[in-house]
Amino acid sequence: MELLLDTIHLADIQRYQKTIQLAGVTSNPTIIKKEGRVPFFDHLRKIRQIIGPKASLHVQVVGGQTAEMVEDAHEILQNIDSEVFIKVPTNEAGLAAMKILKAEGVHITATAIYTEMQGYLAMSVGADYLAPYYNRMLNMGIDASQIIAAWSKKIAHEHLSTKTLAASFHNVDQINQALRSGAQAITTGPDILDTALATPAIGAAIQDFTHDWESVYGAGCQIKDLK
Repeated sequence: MELLLDTIHLADIQRYQKTIQLAGVTSNPTIIKKEGRVPFFDHLRKIRQIIGPKASLHVQVVGGQTAEMVEDAHEILQNIDSEVFIKVPTNEAGLAAMKILKAEGVHITATAIYTEMQGYLAMSVGADYLAPYYNRMLNMGIDASQIIAAWSKKIAHEHLSTKTLAASFHNVDQINQALRSGAQAITTGPDILDTALATPAIGAAIQDFTHDWESVYGAGCQIKDLK
């Protein structure tokens, strides 16, 4: 299981790099817009410095035509590093770009996926990750969990290296559903992880433990004090 952050906010990335086994960071033009007009390549290089060379960094092309997507990918790779996963939308132009880039040995994340067939087409050109938009699919009446399960079965049956990187979550339960359905990776905003760790029952349990400890050993007593 891989847990990625869907943000380019450096403080959040640094915080969760210390908290969880962070597998990587994903970005797209909408995520970048939230951060404002940052110095694009410099900012993404800072993210690489934080997450290290073994974590995956996913950066999206913005061109609309195949040639433009390929050109964007080359610029990203040259100005960040050669290990970046290039996010390419899964339409006709994008699939053609994926095919060209995979022939060059480029890591590819097929994005903007809403349908089961898009996933199979991306697998056929060798995409490393499939990024279905989970909540958006549900809002369109599409069973995202069922599709992820079908992909997982296909990947296992044909021994493919492609992984499902589920994205676009609205709440913690959707992440749980995606993982139960067989997604090998998920990417989410820090807000949802914050919510997962802020469940009132967690805080109440910790307070109970503290109260019980102090009722026996006294307020402020730490384990080291009992030597």
